[in-house]
Amino acid sequence: MQKKWLVKDIPPAAEVEKLAQAININPALASLLVQRGITDYEQAKKFFRLSLSHLHDPFLMQDMALAVRRLATAIEKKESILIYGDYDVDGTTSVAMMVTFLRQHTATVDYYVPDREGEGYGVSEQGVRWAIDHGVNLIISLDCGIRAHDKVAMAKEKGIDFIICDHHTPGESLPPAMAVLDPKRSDCHYPYKELSGCGVGFKLLQGLTKVNSWEEADLWPLLDLVAVSIAADIVPITGENRVLCHFGLRRLAQEPRPGLAALIKVGALKSPLTVTRVVFGIAPRINAAGRMEHANGAVELLLSHDEGEAAILASQVNSKNEYRKETEQEIVEEALAMIDAEGEGKKTTVLYRPHWHKGVIGIVASKCLEHFHRPTIILTQSNGQATGSARSVSGFDIHAAIGACGELLEQFGGHKYAAGLTLKTENIAAFKQRFEEVVAASITEEQLSPAIRIDEELELGVISANFIKIIDQMEPFGPGNMKPVFVTRRLRAVGQPRLLKDLHLKMDVVDEDGVVLAAIGFNMPEAYQQVAGGGYFDMVYTLEENDFRNQKTIQLHIKDIHPKNS
Repeated sequence: MQKKWLVKDIPPAAEVEKLAQAININPALASLLVQRGITDYEQAKKFFRLSLSHLHDPFLMQDMALAVRRLATAIEKKESILIYGDYDVDGTTSVAMMVTFLRQHTATVDYYVPDREGEGYGVSEQGVRWAIDHGVNLIISLDCGIRAHDKVAMAKEKGIDFIICDHHTPGESLPPAMAVLDPKRSDCHYPYKELSGCGVGFKLLQGLTKVNSWEEADLWPLLDLVAVSIAADIVPITGENRVLCHFGLRRLAQEPRPGLAALIKVGALKSPLTVTRVVFGIAPRINAAGRMEHANGAVELLLSHDEGEAAILASQVNSKNEYRKETEQEIVEEALAMIDAEGEGKKTTVLYRPHWHKGVIGIVASKCLEHFHRPTIILTQSNGQATGSARSVSGFDIHAAIGACGELLEQFGGHKYAAGLTLKTENIAAFKQRFEEVVAASITEEQLSPAIRIDEELELGVISANFIKIIDQMEPFGPGNMKPVFVTRRLRAVGQPRLLKDLHLKMDVVDEDGVVLAAIGFNMPEAYQQVAGGGYFDMVYTLEENDFRNQKTIQLHIKDIHPKNS
């Protein structure tokens, strides 16, 4: 599918010029900042000079005082504390973070991560029974629990208190927990709503540190885990998340815990460690533990203090990731064939096969979304029911659409763009029809068309090493603060473009002013024919410095090409 190019509106010239003069930068760069809501010197200073002092007071979060008081009491009285986390990256990093910190202050801390296949997402009955059998006094759930009403009530009946740390959207009522920390609570006035689950847990530890007058600096070694959670969970990298991610990535690059250092090594990750490299290099390996077997392997790796042990555990996790990739590819091919067989005209994809591996259906949903660009749900069988993962296109709330089919579901939860659901297998056909009706009634044609969002048009002559350096200072990039995307019109290839390994387009481009720059497009063999004939084309790209044999040169990273007729 050809992608639409959506160029953002040009900000008011007076605002751009004012900011450009105030901080002495090129107007093209000032325009990028104004697009991000940065219009004066003080806002620019806060954006570029991130500080841990920018973190919000944790006690602005609803129920924080209750949660801190209960946790402090548990530590003081040496009560048995169970850290309960989800099996994905956000959940396992949350568990590792909380256990690491609390074990510095009490010996009575254990953790529990549910089995994806046997227990499913969230707080499970099996997990609560484990807590009851082991004499637990306090459960802290991380990245889950906001809809676990019956499980929390079950624990409460047995005298176990619950602190929920979650960032998912609550239902109409909250579970009967001692404290519920979730910025998305309707009655929570915390200034930042988009924390990861690990981020919410970090705020609890920050509050505990304040109350107990512990050294705040003891929290900073945990930020490598928080950064990994933020990157992997695709939460906005704005506001407080951007601060946590910035300092977490710095920690990850300079002093990572042994488990993360081992993952960096086994993944052969290059420096600098960006959000993108965490998303594609670290996160899948951590996730693979819970996808293919049990996530305890990932938690043990993240908790490891010994480099030798961490290397062995990282190797095991890496092997599971290789198995995950093979399994995923098989299912993706089968799923794409099923979609092709259904024909055109539908607004949604809902597929079910009982034999599909539960651990990879979320990834499969994302892959199908890439190919057909419509709200997608992939279902498999688990514990006698159909369970699935949903992924959505930009601008469409798939969580709300699934909720509109609630009478056919056993349970569901998640975010605007990603959700999970469980239903009886006999309801699949009815759900598929109902979901198609709900989506078709509200989705727009624009949402169903893949698009590249472009920040601004740029002349090649504006680009310099210093220009790129300032863009790099806008990191960390991610949702809400994406790496700037540019378009330049009427370019031509200089000489003969090359196709490296029959996949990657490599060429020099020249604009109408005669400025020449190198460009590369990964996995773009189809674009070779569009540029090889010597005609004009428009090109969308990001900017980077290519470091080859210690020689740094400017390079355009091609995103898309549209040939010109004349």
